[in-house]
Parts: sequence; C-alpha cells; structure tokens
Amino acid sequence: MWSGHHIHLGKNVYINFNCTFVDDAQIFIGNDTMIAPNVTIIAASHPISPVLRAKGYGYNKPVYIGKNVWIASNVTILPCIHIGDNTIIGAGSVVSKDIPSNVIAFGNPIKVHKNITPDDDIYYEDGKLISENII
Repeated sequence: MWSGHHIHLGKNVYINFNCTFVDDAQIFIGNDTMIAPNVTIIAASHPISPVLRAKGYGYNKPVYIGKNVWIASNVTILPCIHIGDNTIIGAGSVVSKDIPSNVIAFGNPIKVHKNITPDDDIYYEDGKLISENII
C-alpha cells in the first residue's frame, strides 16, 4: 500500500486526470480501484452555524473506498463515506451516504440501482453474452 500523509492507496489503484483529494482527514482507497477523470474526494467540511464558519471552524472525517471499486467520471464523495468492495459508482453521482459492496449506485443523491451478481460475469448490457463480443 502506498501512503502519503493522509492518502492511502492499495496496490494497482488507477487514478485518471484532474482528480481532487481534500485530505484533511484520512482517505483510504483499496486495491485494484479505478478512479475516472474529475473525481473529487472530500474528507473535510464546515459547521452549519454561520457564526462558527465566520470564525474559520472546520472538521474532518475519513473516507473509505473498498477494493476493486470503479468510480466513474465527475463523482463527488463527501466526508465520512464508506464504499464497499466491488462497487460501481456511476458518473456524476454525489455520494452522500454509505454504499454497500457488490452494487451499482448512481444519482444525486446517490442510490443503489442494482446488485452485482454472478450473471454479470457472463452477460453485459441486459443479456448480451460477453463470450460473443470479445474484442
């Protein structure tokens, strides 16, 4: 695992261009995770109170991203989020709550739309056989 001061990357993590990590707290990214362009992962926030914000207060909460996760383009992940292993986060999503393992989730706000099953090893795009479409 590669580790910076607050960013911890597992083996074979792929991070595309123009990604932003607001790493005032720890950000953990598991092995074999792929992060597409323009993803923002935020581990810092500010109080609701305008009085406290005016005084410069902030707080930090870690982000945990599991193994073999695919985070598509233009996703924003907020502080204190856990994303489970093998999950796909769809493009443009705002991840404002924890997402379990082995699901496809997307939207703003994010929600789980599909469980990843063994059929996904054989088929893609609603019933097309992978074996008949190998490039």
